[in-house]
Amino acid sequence: MKLQLLIVSVLKYLVVTNQEEGGTQLTTTEGYDLENFTFPAYEDDSSPCSVNVPGFNSLGLMITFIIVCVFSMVGNSVVVYVVCYMKKGRASTDIYLMHLAMADLLFSFTLPFWAVNVHYGWIFGNFPCKLLSGFQEASVYSGVFLLACISVDRYCAIVRATHARSHHLLVKVVCCVVWVAAGLLSLPVAIQKESMHAEDLGLAICYENLTGESSNHWRVGIRVLRHTMGFFLPLVVMAVCYGWTLVKLFHARNQQKRKAIRVILAVVIAFVLCWLPYNITVLIDTLMQGGSLKMETCQSRYILVVILNVTQLLAFSHCAVNPVLYAFIGQKFRNQLLLALYKHGLISKRLQNAYRKGSVNSAGSIRSRLTSATM
Repeated sequence: MKLQLLIVSVLKYLVVTNQEEGGTQLTTTEGYDLENFTFPAYEDDSSPCSVNVPGFNSLGLMITFIIVCVFSMVGNSVVVYVVCYMKKGRASTDIYLMHLAMADLLFSFTLPFWAVNVHYGWIFGNFPCKLLSGFQEASVYSGVFLLACISVDRYCAIVRATHARSHHLLVKVVCCVVWVAAGLLSLPVAIQKESMHAEDLGLAICYENLTGESSNHWRVGIRVLRHTMGFFLPLVVMAVCYGWTLVKLFHARNQQKRKAIRVILAVVIAFVLCWLPYNITVLIDTLMQGGSLKMETCQSRYILVVILNVTQLLAFSHCAVNPVLYAFIGQKFRNQLLLALYKHGLISKRLQNAYRKGSVNSAGSIRSRLTSATM
């Protein structure tokens, strides 16, 4: 009970209350059987729970989605431009970085639609529901796969001392395989998603149109696929590759190793912090839908609903964090960006040299391999 009260207090701090509107209708497409939408009743009450979460303000959530979209669009567009601007010295990780930015741009393109959906329901029709759901799934899969590819590339560049520039053809083939695999994995969701009217909610929703006893098994299967292929397996690859890389850097005598270690740790920690809470919350909801976990009260169900929305927003914000972690803190990218801005007359030569000098330090074998990997 104390833990539950603590969670409620934290959520009241994170979520803006909206008492005048009497709560917000649940329009998220995660975690609810909206075809037969009722929450479990209180233990001492036989009536079903309300479809409104008391005090949850979806308007604030919608505005936050749009802000994340704007930052992601700007940051990832700059990444794509700078990588394309590199005429010489483009490394294999630069190509992965550009595709990662393109995946984040595709994901960002869907955010305004989901932002409107959070507050007003799905008002865009059936075909956009299928198309945008497929885009979102494909962008998530491709982004996570590309993060794993980058970790492998850096492992090869630092630990195995493989020259990244000699494998451009292989890198392009890998990127094509990543996009094809992401597209295939997104097809089940795109096919099943439809725009429909939920009478209990009083608005339209974009949701899997499944009927019969196998509907819950289908949803659970899709979620298990997301958890394994879309998070845990890539996370294992990243942990192994970056783990060996850190061991290599710790045993190397170089002044730049501490900075390189901070960058690598920041990459892994940001990915885990953004996506792990959401995956755990969805996993709990999956177990509930499968009957393995029972939700005793409406208050407990409301808490899960709010946590799903908050952790989903945190996960979606990762697309705006990527440009900072994978590009803007890297010396090579910063120098290329300053050069592009100078040649277009946006900054002076003095300003370019000032920032460039501030990022240039002593070189070494490990440093050269790190800069060839953009970081």
